[in-house]
Amino acid sequence: MRALGVDPGTKRVGVALGDTTTGVATPLTVVARTRDAAAYRREVAALAEEWEADLLVVGLPVTMGGQVGVAAEAARSEADELGRATGLPVALYDERLTSVTANRSLQHQGLDSRARRGKVDAVAAAVLLQAWLDGVAAGTVVPPLDEGTQRT
Repeated sequence: MRALGVDPGTKRVGVALGDTTTGVATPLTVVARTRDAAAYRREVAALAEEWEADLLVVGLPVTMGGQVGVAAEAARSEADELGRATGLPVALYDERLTSVTANRSLQHQGLDSRARRGKVDAVAAAVLLQAWLDGVAAGTVVPPLDEGTQRT
């Protein structure tokens, strides 16, 4: 099953590609988020179609204590909209520390802050998707089988 990882931010949306067969997630691209939310959703839908994704894994920004706050509720709504835009099932997955992990990874590769800025969102999406894929492989996460949003 091919999955598209989506890490929605306020300015940029990171997108990654992964597969449950290989268990590997790879950063794909960053989509600019403008005031026209439908435009970026169309871009995500086009990527999902181009890469023949079977589902979306969207980051859920829960607090460090595991609580669902305002940002997480907004992410749930956005995940529902992305599901409608793509026609794909959506799994929400905890995205705590994905950006921190992505920044550290890029820093270890020797990229300065300016170079990291353009890549960090896609790498964060890959970190999110990799964690989800690892959960699927371990049997602790079950992929959604039909349209709709699954909260994991």
